[in-house]
Amino acid sequence: MQINKPNIVIVGGGAGGLELATKLGHKLGKKNKANIVLIDKSRTHIWKPLLHEVATGSLDTSIDGVVYSAHAAQHGFNFQLGEFYELDNDNKLITIRLMDDTSNSLSNCTVKYDHLVVAIGSISNDFNTPGVKEHCYFLDSHKQAERFQRALLNHFTQLHQNTDLDELKIAIVGAGATGVELSAELYHVAELLQSYGLNNMTAKKLKIYLVEAGPSILPALSNRIASSAKRELLKLGVEIFENTRVTSANEQGLLTNEGVLIEADIQLWAAGVKVADFIKALDFFELTRSNQIVVKSNLQSTVDKSIYVLGDACAFKQSDGSFVPPRAQAAHQMASCVAQNIINEVSYQPLENFIYKDHGSLVNLSRFSTVGSLMGNLTNNSMFIEGKIARFMYMSLYRMHQRAIHGSIKTFALWLIEKLMKVVKPRMKLH
Repeated sequence: MQINKPNIVIVGGGAGGLELATKLGHKLGKKNKANIVLIDKSRTHIWKPLLHEVATGSLDTSIDGVVYSAHAAQHGFNFQLGEFYELDNDNKLITIRLMDDTSNSLSNCTVKYDHLVVAIGSISNDFNTPGVKEHCYFLDSHKQAERFQRALLNHFTQLHQNTDLDELKIAIVGAGATGVELSAELYHVAELLQSYGLNNMTAKKLKIYLVEAGPSILPALSNRIASSAKRELLKLGVEIFENTRVTSANEQGLLTNEGVLIEADIQLWAAGVKVADFIKALDFFELTRSNQIVVKSNLQSTVDKSIYVLGDACAFKQSDGSFVPPRAQAAHQMASCVAQNIINEVSYQPLENFIYKDHGSLVNLSRFSTVGSLMGNLTNNSMFIEGKIARFMYMSLYRMHQRAIHGSIKTFALWLIEKLMKVVKPRMKLH
């Protein structure tokens, strides 16, 4: 008698979703024990912590990007392009729509599931601040990062060719990891431009304003990390506004709560994150204020045990009452737990509870510095690190992600290709 294989549908191909699809593809898909489908609205995966490097042109997406369809064919699962926007939990169906490059809806289709995993990640939270959507860039996806990069290169070129222009002003709202890392990376690429003929465009002509509503930059990290990062940014020339709330944005720049206009040629919003509002519109899940889906101890949603949630979209309350922070390491750990629990369900084994292990936080200030802390496995204390050791640890996080989806041999091959390409290609994207 033929037994129907369960349909496992994963919505969202970010760090957690892609790692989960790969794990289940190897354990179940290749062994013909389940049908596994990964759904994403993009055709290509880029590790989200590297989007600030895509935005400055210092990361080559042709090397670091993962084409979902090709990856799926090699790892035992299927890929379907589309955007999740409707859920029929009674019939276990989700509806996805396909969008073209101009955001026009092309078609809808339904996908049947036995196990659904919501791994849609998060987007920037503009807190309904007037003018932000119209006048600010965002870094929620590689498409948005590439849009920012094109605008940045155009401004760099204009400044180089027009000697009447004194400087390029860039205002970044939000001094979390994205805002801080982008600030440093911008100075790095401004210096690189001189190597490619844009001699009039120097780092001295770059003026960056970093605006934070809280009392200090990097509010989620320790004071020591924040102080070290702030010291490096000030040394580069970044002007930091702390305890400064942006009340609106317009063509000229950002208006603060004190009535000050921060003039800027380019404005980028990186202040806070939330899960997309359509999740709230479903009127099905138990949600937090930022639209995160509340889950049980095994990462199943509180309203339907056939639906798991992981990554930034997941609200997992720890024993101390705090929620697991939206970080790549959390998505990685959740993917491993959900993979094991789905495998256990298929084989009628008991489920495991998720336990988050904080391995520390690192902030990369381009080639200038890296600062952060590491959490030891044998102690609850953290160890502050900076410089080359911190930079090595930061890069190792990305290699761990590559290893989770590609395996050790291909990860080494990708590292070698990167080294070789640096010899023949420009160190930044110039188109």
